[in-house]
Amino acid sequence: MTSRERASWIAWFLTAVFYFYQYALRSSPAVMMPQLSTAFGLSAAAAASLVGLFYYGYALFSLVAGAALDRLGGRAVIPLGGLAVGCGALLFGTGSFIAANLGRFLQGLGGAFSFVGVVYIASRNFPASRAATLIGAAQMFGMAGGSAGQFLVGPLLVRGVPWNRFWTGMGIAGLLISLVLFLALPSEHISAGGGGSLKSVFKSFGVVSRNPQSILCGLIAGLLFIPTTIFDMTWGVRFLQEAHGFDYGEAVLRSATVPLGWIIGAPLFGWLSDRLGRRKPVIIGGACATFACLAWILYGPLGVLPPYALGLLTGIASGAAMIPYTVIKEANPANVSGTATGVINFLNLAFTALLGPVFGWLLETSAGAMRPGLEHYQSAFQLLLLGVGLAVLLTLALKETGATVRAPILTPEAA
Repeated sequence: MTSRERASWIAWFLTAVFYFYQYALRSSPAVMMPQLSTAFGLSAAAAASLVGLFYYGYALFSLVAGAALDRLGGRAVIPLGGLAVGCGALLFGTGSFIAANLGRFLQGLGGAFSFVGVVYIASRNFPASRAATLIGAAQMFGMAGGSAGQFLVGPLLVRGVPWNRFWTGMGIAGLLISLVLFLALPSEHISAGGGGSLKSVFKSFGVVSRNPQSILCGLIAGLLFIPTTIFDMTWGVRFLQEAHGFDYGEAVLRSATVPLGWIIGAPLFGWLSDRLGRRKPVIIGGACATFACLAWILYGPLGVLPPYALGLLTGIASGAAMIPYTVIKEANPANVSGTATGVINFLNLAFTALLGPVFGWLLETSAGAMRPGLEHYQSAFQLLLLGVGLAVLLTLALKETGATVRAPILTPEAA
């Protein structure tokens, strides 16, 4: 292995660790919703809206992150994301409602630089034949963080660790991660063609956003991510407690099996897609399996399957949601790969940011003054099934970009 290859692997790994860290912060509120509601004097839906501010920052700054990486390179940009996440965690842990709102937004703002950064490094430093595998492996790191944010944080709270002390500790960890990234990421030579002028940035956005395949990729990814980001990571624990009567500890463990399944499914589907040289069949297969799992969760008897199996299968199946990230990169010129990743991240997380409060409102409306039960969750979250079905239909309209049909994409003069 050459020194350049070694530096590329180190850069990819450290950015993947950053992605692990921010995903742990993204998912951990799912196991502390009662504590957050009490600490800030909020209803369950209002607490979910506070937590959902992460996705507004993540969606908006995915666009900024992609363009900044294309223009400035990883070392100049990615450590700043770690700094923002660390500061956001510290603010969230102060217990001030205003600071918590700002802190949660900052966590999303900085978190956007983690996944866009790891995809940028994979696209810039590794061959295209490894693209889906590396992106899936990066998502494995993220969902490992998502699982840790539930598996590990839940027991900490049960043992009496105050929720705000957790956020303070994670904030300090974020500052340290930022420093390591700055010291370890290699400097890059950015070609003059990717110059830093505002005009060139808008041209890159134009190249990506005018491509219908880019919009399709964002819509498909968003529809396939919502069951994880909204249903499991926000409402999963409460659903299991209120709809099925599980105690808190058991509900945390069962909910955490979904991101645990992603750890298997994301790299598995990425490898399978690279192996087949095709993207569409893998997306459709994963989406259909996700649909079946969600239908069982909402309407089927949970006692039929072994404990934890259904959550694990749901996570594995929904790992196919990462394939559109590879498709959008392959459907656009290589010199706008960071911008393309930012655009799909924006579209994906915009779904979560906008629809998260809607699902909370639907649940409250369905339950009224009553404690929500199974029928109320079914009424509120049945739209998830329609969304996954729509993702399958949109995938049929997507152009195949796998190795079996791929042709070189010429860089437009406008880029």
